Amino acid sequence: MTLQIYDTKAAKKVKFTPLEEGHVRMYVCGITAYDYCHIGHARSALVFDMITKYLRFRGYNVTYVRNFTDIDDKIINRAGEQGLTCEELAQRFIDEFYTDMEILGVAPATVEPKATDHIPEIIDIIERLVDRGLAYEANGDVYFAVKKFPAYGGLSGRNIEDLQAGARIEVSGIKRDPMDFALWKSSKPGEPTWDSPWGPGRPGWHIECSAMSRKYLGDSFDIHGGGEDLVFPHHENEVAQSEGATGKPFARHWIHHAFVTIRDEKMSKSLKNFLTIREVLADHHPEALRLAVFSTHYRHPWDYSEDALRDAATGLARLYDCMAACDELPSDSSGKKTKIDAAAQERLAGITARFTAAMDNDFNTAQAVGVLFDAVKEINRLLQALPPAPAAADVAVIREAAATVRELANIMGLLTRPAAEFIAERKEAHLAAVGLSADEIAALIERRLAARKDKDWDTADAIRAELLEKGIELKDGPQGTTWRVVT
Repeated sequence: MTLQIYDTKAAKKVKFTPLEEGHVRMYVCGITAYDYCHIGHARSALVFDMITKYLRFRGYNVTYVRNFTDIDDKIINRAGEQGLTCEELAQRFIDEFYTDMEILGVAPATVEPKATDHIPEIIDIIERLVDRGLAYEANGDVYFAVKKFPAYGGLSGRNIEDLQAGARIEVSGIKRDPMDFALWKSSKPGEPTWDSPWGPGRPGWHIECSAMSRKYLGDSFDIHGGGEDLVFPHHENEVAQSEGATGKPFARHWIHHAFVTIRDEKMSKSLKNFLTIREVLADHHPEALRLAVFSTHYRHPWDYSEDALRDAATGLARLYDCMAACDELPSDSSGKKTKIDAAAQERLAGITARFTAAMDNDFNTAQAVGVLFDAVKEINRLLQALPPAPAAADVAVIREAAATVRELANIMGLLTRPAAEFIAERKEAHLAAVGLSADEIAALIERRLAARKDKDWDTADAIRAELLEKGIELKDGPQGTTWRVVT
């Protein structure tokens, strides 16, 4: 199947074909570095991390550029409040971003440029626009003349006349038209400034992405991405100024993810439902957050809730428990009679095909996650049917299927840890939460065994029930009684 993606500009799914065979060039708008990252930032980072990993899995070389906005009004205001320079404040929160991404398991982009390192490139584009009559200087500011670019509104599907009717004319009257937007802003007292042909000042927000994408990806590239809140005006303005400056098509495809909601309301500071990444990860495993995010298609709103995170943690444990059981299969199998029939082998052999069919359908991780859980269900069924001395051929089939599940899950950043290590850490965290120790559980198991030996079934059942209430499930087997965490 050919990869299909939903293109925002086309407003439909389209066949993905990169401009250069085998090479995908992608630009994604990154953070404005003035505060800690919230779970909306987490979703964006995870979505494009997944897309990058999947494209590489499909054999593409991917050049992924994700920028940092390190100068704008929010940064200037926050730096002033905290008595810092803009550079100090921005670098602090860039460092905090990297801390969050490392915990989340998000790989760095190929290039991660900062706006203030690209002032010459920004000025070059603005000069091109002025020379072409698409921009004009006014009192040290430079504005893009929207009406001079007939294709304006093509990305967002908005009509320029309707936009103009809803625009407000600024009191200053500096702009020729209320729809025009700033490319360069003249300096104000106390603000960072750079020299330019129009006097000291700083870049507008939109122009920085045009300059950085052009430097690292060229005039035209394959994918531009970000949150759906960026479609207008940010990405619409990028198209206008980039194509206006170069005369060439800008991004071939546009990918936008939907908002994060909390109880079906958009997350925002004003509603006091704002959660930072580190607040969430203080109570939840990073891979549980990943599983929760990817259980919803990226173009649908993801409604955050504690219940969703707990359900994801339970599902994640199910995946790891299966991998651990596969890891524990004997390496010196002596059984000769196979228990795995041809139909089961065929189902396991088709895991990758079903997974890629889901992902080729506009990166449908919700369906792909379902494929992984179906595969684990099949593997668990086969594990339960194995005799104590399984056939070497059966062990090989199961181990190969488990390796496939791991490889595919890694595309979404799942099953990245050794299974035994994950389970041990989960047990330790759970015991701390319920106020039990491994020694106390061992003592209770001994008491239960003694009660069963004395045929005191009531006491034995009471001990099992007591532990189960605390999320500890006992399992009796030929090698004795073991326990695991259940939620």
